[in-house]
Amino acid sequence: MAKKNHKQQHKDAVAQAPSAVAHQEADGGPLPKMKTKPYEQEMRRLHGELVAMQEWVKATGAKICIVFEGRDTAGKGGTIKRITERVSPRVFRVVALPAPTEREKSQMYIQRYVTHFPAAGEVIIFDRSWYNRAGVELVMGFCTQHDTDRFLELVPGVEKAMADSGILLLKYWLEVSPEEQTRRLESRINDPRKIWKLSAMDLKSYSRWYDYSRARDAMFAATDTAWAPWYIARTDDKKRGRLNIITHLLSQVPYKPLVHEDITLPKRQRPGGYTEPSLPLRYIPTPF
Repeated sequence: MAKKNHKQQHKDAVAQAPSAVAHQEADGGPLPKMKTKPYEQEMRRLHGELVAMQEWVKATGAKICIVFEGRDTAGKGGTIKRITERVSPRVFRVVALPAPTEREKSQMYIQRYVTHFPAAGEVIIFDRSWYNRAGVELVMGFCTQHDTDRFLELVPGVEKAMADSGILLLKYWLEVSPEEQTRRLESRINDPRKIWKLSAMDLKSYSRWYDYSRARDAMFAATDTAWAPWYIARTDDKKRGRLNIITHLLSQVPYKPLVHEDITLPKRQRPGGYTEPSLPLRYIPTPF
């Protein structure tokens, strides 16, 4: 009975959320920024669902690959952190590859990504992916238009092979408005916690909004397939965006919560004469 109630609660929450959004939009204008308290309450519930999904993946040997692409500052990294916050890093692995080495540049383009594809019982999350070839590489001049056209021609076949091998491939594009992108970039300039996120490449990319729009549109047209569709999330409100993405992700995975056995901690062994040794151990200072 507990299992049934657990799943029903998740379905009810998913069913109620779209109606609330539709009601607000019907009244005119976007939803207000989500408050922290309801956001954290819903995130706590979704974290429990992600753990249930994790246990299902482990038990069934499922293979899940999640791709996150999108505008600069759209919130890919923050969304990935909230997804992986309460699950095992042995099951959920994040792949964020650096620029290719000279050796990797000489390889087949997708070769360095293939080695990270999921095996049984794994969820692999790509923080940017092979779709660099369709976006940043083209816009910033790291490849030719011919290179991108050839990539867009071939990648649906690669993703079909992934699906045929049993990999569930989920592709998310995070979209942010130009005004919100400007606000977020400006907030990084004088914030020592965020300055590492502001690279010379980000500044160059900022001025090429419509070049990126054209590249995105061409990518969608060529690679939005029945076996690997694109899902678009608006993330001007990061809190709502994260909740919407995680809720959608869970809806795409046919997981079922496992029945947990009652667990009782065993008794600890007796000390058997053990005493703490007198060793010159180095404890850290305790300023807090």
